[in-house]
Order: sequence, then C-alpha cells, then structure tokens
Amino acid sequence: MDPVTRLGVVGCGLMGSGIAEVAARNGIDVRVAEATHDAVEAGRRRLLDSLDRGVRRGKLSEDRRDQALAKLSFTHDLSDLADRQFVVEAVAENRDIKTDVLRTLDKVVEDPAAVLATNTSSIPIVDLAVVTERPAQVIGMHFFNPVPVQQLVELIPALITSADTVRRTRGFAEQLGKQAIQAPDRSGFVVNALLVPYLLSAVRMVESGSAQPEDIDRGMELGCAHPMGPLRLLDLIGLDTAQAVAESMYEEFREPLYAPPALLRRMVAAGHLGRKSGRGFHVYDA
Repeated sequence: MDPVTRLGVVGCGLMGSGIAEVAARNGIDVRVAEATHDAVEAGRRRLLDSLDRGVRRGKLSEDRRDQALAKLSFTHDLSDLADRQFVVEAVAENRDIKTDVLRTLDKVVEDPAAVLATNTSSIPIVDLAVVTERPAQVIGMHFFNPVPVQQLVELIPALITSADTVRRTRGFAEQLGKQAIQAPDRSGFVVNALLVPYLLSAVRMVESGSAQPEDIDRGMELGCAHPMGPLRLLDLIGLDTAQAVAESMYEEFREPLYAPPALLRRMVAAGHLGRKSGRGFHVYDA
C-alpha cells in the first residue's frame, strides 16, 4: 500500500494544528486550509509555537523542527487541496459546518480515490458520508488532544465505507506513529461513549454542591490513578466541545446520562470554555 505523501488538513485549531504537526514531523507534505487570512496566520503561529516548544523541551532537534516547517504550507482556499491524496477535516464540532466542508472537498479534490476523513468526536459518519459523491472514501479518524502526545486514533467506518478506505486509513495512522482501534459508527464511538457520562457526572456533582472541583479532580487522580481529573480534562477538551459531543450523543440515544447539565450550558454561554479561554472549572494563566 502506497504511503500518503500529500496530506490536506482543514482547520488549524488545537486538533488541526496537532494533526498537521505530527504529519509534517513524519516527512509528509502538509497543506493546511483555514477560512480566512487571519485564521491562517493564527494557525501558523500555533504550529510554530508547538514546534519551538518541542525544541525547548528536548523532544525535537532544531534540524527536525526546520524539516517539519519545510513540509508545511497554508491556504484559505479549499481548492488548493485539489492534489491531495488524503484530507482530514478538523473544523468545529458542528454538523452543518462539517457537512459544508465535506461537500466542498468532494468537488475540489481531484483524485476520485482520495480519502476524506473527518475528525468528528461524536457525529455519525454515515450522516457526513452521504453528502458526498464518494461515500465509500469517507471515514471517521478521531484523534485525541494533544495530538503530538496522544497515541490513540479511533477509525470509524460507516456502513458504506469501503474496506480499502479502512486499510488505507489504518496505514496512514501507522505512518503518523499512532495506534488505531476500530470503533462502531454510533455517536461517541468507543472512547467518548464511555468517557462522556463520567465527565458529565462530575459536572453534576459540582452543580449539586456535593463537592468542589479541586476535590473531585484530586480524588480521581489519587484514588483511581487517573493522570487528570474529570474537570481538568473537560477544561482541556474545551467545555463548548464537550457540550457539542454530549448534545450529539443525547440526540441519538435520548439517555439522560448524555444530556449536558445546566451548569455546563451556562459556563459555555458565559465564555468559560476551559484552558483556551483561561477559565473553566479551574483558572489558567493567559
């Protein structure tokens, strides 16, 4: 199976920039697309900062950083992804936005066999695949934050995804040094189906006044050997993203354990989104 040599990444937020960085560090030519010139520049800075941080921490040599940078290019026009063999969309966790991106990619990516992967963390893949003229080449490829550190990738084929697309996507994950598991095409897949009810239970515990965030997190870190407590993990994920995932899961299953608590909704409305805004269940330096 031929390796991927030309990758497109749509979106250069936390997830998109992480995917682009890992691919570039593994010698793949990466073209990153964002919606506007300002978003492109913000994404470029985010990638450069991450690579420089790797150098400072001794995890990356200056030569390897420079080699990775040479593999990165940026655009705010999706048609510039026409020659890509594999494209990963990593835009906001919003069905309408992802649908629009995949429709456009379907039109502009010239290779009819090119894989169109979605980094959704909750939306059923079949709902996204059927908006394209190449549903057999659409697959879920769910990375975890921070992408340069986390080793897991969930592969989520829809009922109409071809076996060849699954093989090619698994091979691409191996190119990136990731370990892949195959997950069912149901909202939440494997990891979030287990994780989200646990996280929402921690929010409800705060909401009811049963315990303070610091004590909940310390209890799970020290009592269950979790590397990070549930509320710090929510802050890392982003409370807006967590709410969107929970809403998608509740929409599909209608089970109360997936329903976003009122406290979570109020915090998102107030702009308290976690690390990226400087405040969530905990307060962070700018």
